[in-house]
Amino acid sequence: MTQDRTARVPEDVLVHLRRARDHVDRHFREPLDLETLAAVAGLSKFHFLRLFRRAYGRTPGVYLSERRVERAQDLLRGANLTVTEVCHAVGFSSLGSFSTRFREITGESPSQFQRRYAADGAPRIPGCYVFMRGLTERRDAATEEKPGPPDPG
Repeated sequence: MTQDRTARVPEDVLVHLRRARDHVDRHFREPLDLETLAAVAGLSKFHFLRLFRRAYGRTPGVYLSERRVERAQDLLRGANLTVTEVCHAVGFSSLGSFSTRFREITGESPSQFQRRYAADGAPRIPGCYVFMRGLTERRDAATEEKPGPPDPG
């Protein structure tokens, strides 16, 4: 469906929209507003909003909150952090708005989601390590350096 939507946006404009979308993906933890994203795309905020929605089927604000919830799911699954710590780690300033948005997207509260994955018994990353190493960002497994076989000597 995205392919159909992006076909309605000229390719030269789509490049600018992708730049703004990539900016959201890299800076999701930071406060981002429409003016900032429009400036990244080099468009007026009203033109940017209209074209972004046409290209991606959602507003930049909805896209941002979806990315934040996606990252929060990763942390709730694998990090030993409280829901409040996850909320702030992914860029939400209010636990209430985080919980509401999380439930809208996933169908369950952050606490329910975390309990469901904790019950599976998967090892969890200590919270201090998550913050120290900056693991709040999703990393592409294909670009990460994979450990080689142990050195025999």
